[in-house]
Amino acid sequence: MPDKGFTLPEILIAMTVFLLMVGGIIAANLFGLRMFQITETKLNVTKWSRDTVGKITEEIHACNDVQVGNVTNGVFEGLLDGETQQGTGLLIYPTAGTTNFTIYFVNTSDETFVQTVATPSGTNNIILADSVTNTIAFRAQDFSGNVLTNSQNNRVIHLTLEFYQPARFMQGADYYKLETSVTRRALQLP
Repeated sequence: MPDKGFTLPEILIAMTVFLLMVGGIIAANLFGLRMFQITETKLNVTKWSRDTVGKITEEIHACNDVQVGNVTNGVFEGLLDGETQQGTGLLIYPTAGTTNFTIYFVNTSDETFVQTVATPSGTNNIILADSVTNTIAFRAQDFSGNVLTNSQNNRVIHLTLEFYQPARFMQGADYYKLETSVTRRALQLP
C-alpha cells in the first residue's frame, strides 16, 4: 500500500498559492484603509462646509444688519460708501441693538477662519477652519454679482473660502473652494 501524503513539489505549490492569497488579502485591506482615509477627509470637509455655510446663511437671513469690512488685530472696521464692498470680515447684528453681534473673518497671520461672538457678558473666538489661503472672503454684491461700492439695503453677501488639507496619512495635500451667496430675508423699507 503506497504512503498517502504530499510530495515536496505539491507542498511547495500549495504554500505558494496560499502565500499569494494571503498577500492579496493584505494588499486589499491596505488599499481599503487608504481609501477610507481619503474618503474620511473629504467627508469631514464636506460636513464642516455644510454646517458652517448653513450657520452663516441662517444668521444672515435672520439678522437686522450686516456689514462687510476688514478685521485687523481682532478689530472690525466697516467699509464706507464709495469704497469697494469687499474685505476679510463680516459683521452681523442679529437685533437692532449693537451689544450682540457676530464677526466672521479670515485671520491672514495664521491662515484661519474665525467666528467672534460678542454678548454683554463677553466675547468668544472660535476657529472654524485653518489653512485658509485667500484674504478677501466677503463681498457685497448686487443681484447680478457685481461688487457694490455702497451699502445698499438689498445687497447679496458673497462668501469665498479657499483652503487646503495638508498632506497626512500618506496622501498628498488637497485643495478646496467654498462659495455661497446669501441675502437677508427681512429687508428694511426706505
